[in-house]
Amino acid sequence: MTDTTAALHILNKHPDHPRFGACLDAMAPGDILLLIENGVLALVETGLQLPEATHALKADCDARGLGTQSRKGGKEVDYTGMITLTDRFSRLISW
Repeated sequence: MTDTTAALHILNKHPDHPRFGACLDAMAPGDILLLIENGVLALVETGLQLPEATHALKADCDARGLGTQSRKGGKEVDYTGMITLTDRFSRLISW
């Protein structure tokens, strides 16, 4: 079932990038955040509050050496999970 009101925010920017904060500010209730590429580095940033509905691409976490013990929050998804998320939302916003 496709959600027509909420959005999937796909964020590939490092937490220091201006678009990272803009993405978090733009999120509305029901939206989901998917961290990919350098965006997954937010999982180890101290003092950064991520939305509860945050997902992270496992391949990108692994490529950056982010084991599950070093990360805070974020549900890990594989490529199939990423496709499932993109299929679930009619609104996709890439940052």
